[in-house]
Amino acid sequence: MQRKVVKIYGAGGLRQMESYQSGILVSPQGHVVTALSYVLDTDDVAVVLDDGRKFSVEFVGSDPVLELAVLQLQLGEQEVDWFDLEDAAPAVPGEPVLAVSNLYGIAAGDEPASIMQGVVTAVAPLAARRGAFQANYRGEVYVVDAHANNPGAAGGALVDWQGRLLGVLGKELKSRVTGAWLNYAVPVDAWAESVEAIMAGRAASSSSGLELAPDEPTTLASLGLVLVPNLLACTPPFVDGIVPASPASDAGLKPDDLIVFVEGEPTVSCSDVVAALARIDRRDGARLAVLRDGELVDVVVAAPTETDETAPSDAPADEEQ
Repeated sequence: MQRKVVKIYGAGGLRQMESYQSGILVSPQGHVVTALSYVLDTDDVAVVLDDGRKFSVEFVGSDPVLELAVLQLQLGEQEVDWFDLEDAAPAVPGEPVLAVSNLYGIAAGDEPASIMQGVVTAVAPLAARRGAFQANYRGEVYVVDAHANNPGAAGGALVDWQGRLLGVLGKELKSRVTGAWLNYAVPVDAWAESVEAIMAGRAASSSSGLELAPDEPTTLASLGLVLVPNLLACTPPFVDGIVPASPASDAGLKPDDLIVFVEGEPTVSCSDVVAALARIDRRDGARLAVLRDGELVDVVVAAPTETDETAPSDAPADEEQ
């Protein structure tokens, strides 16, 4: 089973932000399920297998509610071992389990992922937070009595003693009730359908890139939207500010909203939002879906009028978002 868990290296390394995490191979084509995190916010993500083979990857897609991402290794003619999601099993309280991950970045090169033994103590809804923010996913998780969710472990595998995949280890979160650090995994049946859709391309952008750009494209400034600074390749498109009396303000958009769809097109980065808006005529307005407090909220932003003053003088240009 260690051959099916990979080491992922990417962005981070500053302010105690680890630049590594774990992932699970789930197809013979090299698809990897992992945590959707800042580690993936770079074009230079690398994946290392247990035998030391190193691969560049393509970001295939993500599920912002589950906070999971799908990558694909550039395998060429090479082969990998992988977990078949159809063989995944459910877990019950009291069941002995193994957590397989690269926690603390202990494994390097051709060293296999670490294994930690534990027991499922409960199956319960996730009531957790990261700092002051609630976790997006609030469905059931396997609570484990092992320190399985340490730095670098996110995206690792929870398996039973037969090596069957039970779930994916989550990010480091604290209980909203007790404030204690949680050790948990998201069950396979909670995310298998979403991951399979992403791998099949059903959650990918439908844009061919060949459509004509409108004469007056929609921009962040024309809607009165300011996103967080676009510092990295895959910076999540969180709303940083709303210009008063703008179309975005009238539509009810709020700071900290995460824009996950524009006109039905998934957007996983600030650049995706800018590109998707540029394909919409300014006079048509825009349909957005945002993630707010763990819930998807549909928002219709009206077309700006000539009297709209949507961009503050010190706002960054939307082309740089």
